[in-house]
Amino acid sequence: MKLTFFTLLKKDFRLMLAARFFLLAAGSLALYSCYINFVYVKLDDEMFPVCCFDPDGRLEGTADPVINVNTIEELTAACGDGLSAGIDLSGETPRIQMVSCGIETLDNLRAACAASYLTSCEINSKASWASSAELRSGASLPTADSGSFPPAARIGTDDREMKGRREITAEFLFFELAAVGFLGLAAMLFKEKDMGAIRIHAVLPVSGTAFLLSKLALILLADLAFSALLTLINVGFVEGLAVLPSVLLQAGILSLLMALVGFFCAVVLPDFKQFSLLYLVLAVFITTPVFLAGQLGIEAGWIKFHPMYHLFLAMKRAYFEIPNTSLLYYAACGASIFLLFLLAGWGLRRKMVREG
Repeated sequence: MKLTFFTLLKKDFRLMLAARFFLLAAGSLALYSCYINFVYVKLDDEMFPVCCFDPDGRLEGTADPVINVNTIEELTAACGDGLSAGIDLSGETPRIQMVSCGIETLDNLRAACAASYLTSCEINSKASWASSAELRSGASLPTADSGSFPPAARIGTDDREMKGRREITAEFLFFELAAVGFLGLAAMLFKEKDMGAIRIHAVLPVSGTAFLLSKLALILLADLAFSALLTLINVGFVEGLAVLPSVLLQAGILSLLMALVGFFCAVVLPDFKQFSLLYLVLAVFITTPVFLAGQLGIEAGWIKFHPMYHLFLAMKRAYFEIPNTSLLYYAACGASIFLLFLLAGWGLRRKMVREG
């Protein structure tokens, strides 16, 4: 039995090499890493530009750069794009000036971003800002409610760049594993079906469980290696090592679930065209709501019953070193893996009987 299993491992490994599986994984790793390090980090810095009209130099000493303007008219024009936020320090009371982008959540983030510059240089006087109604109406020079900005409290040790690296790496890893896990094992099985290997295995004294386990083991090891490299390259060696155990646990759970689902669909469906259509449905109607809920904050009440949503949240918690202590989550994942393994084995045996 042991000799048969290692023989299957060698056969599946050669099949993965022939299909350029590792080359595609290396290409994805390089593409994601280049995007994170050369595009995303810089894009995040420029997401909410802050302009400042500061004739008396009161904002000097802030740790983050601002775009200085010379007149109040320049400040009004600079903040008219619905993206930038302005700080008017010409009067005794600082004012935050901006035009609403139409989304109240983003408007609040822009105002908080501008307010952080005031607290960072210890300007503790009262600041006025536009109310939500004024922002929605497009007021560019607010004279609204006033309040005070208390000193900002720092939560955690991550700066904005590190937070962005953790977040985008978690998202890339989740969707890569969801796609590769679903496609990788299924592609190997379809290749063997075209070669007639299923028919050969049906008449050989080879256990269907060993046939399935050899493929699962290789896909799991490949996904774990990809997860470790993606984390260490883009989060950093020290920070990556700190989160790696939790990340690998969540990556292993997601890899097994998606690989088993892909294997079962490949066994049941007759050809790759139908499987491709199913994959399109998975990408558009199953993972897209998860992305919108996790990245953009667009949530619906039913999203809590979406199993992929909880896997996505668990992956993000792992990257931010938030322990997931929910026994119900791990029990559900374990039960799902076990049931999918039984279902995939049943489908494989059924297929072998047909081929034999």
